Amino acid sequence: MPSYYTLYRAGTLGSALIDSLNELVTAGHVTPQLAIQVLEQFDKSLGEALVERVKAKAIMKGRLEIYRNYEEVWTLILKNATFKAEGEAISADKVKIVACSARRAGE
Repeated sequence: MPSYYTLYRAGTLGSALIDSLNELVTAGHVTPQLAIQVLEQFDKSLGEALVERVKAKAIMKGRLEIYRNYEEVWTLILKNATFKAEGEAISADKVKIVACSARRAGE
């Protein structure tokens, strides 16, 4: 069985899903096993949707302060970063980027 990244659970949508599932489990409306299956499907569906539906491209510039690779998960820290996408630019003093290998989701 393929394993998917759980990064998106920390976002707004993932947090709301986890809170809702916790309430349903606490109230006895769903089993903990079903809640875990829902979260696993969320991970799979969100990863696939990003690969298939997002076609936007962005340009980023900045000074690479730190980079790490652990189990095909890259962590990059950029200083004085600028991102340009679809004609708009955003700047930040410090940015943390977490990038994952696309191969893991498709295994």
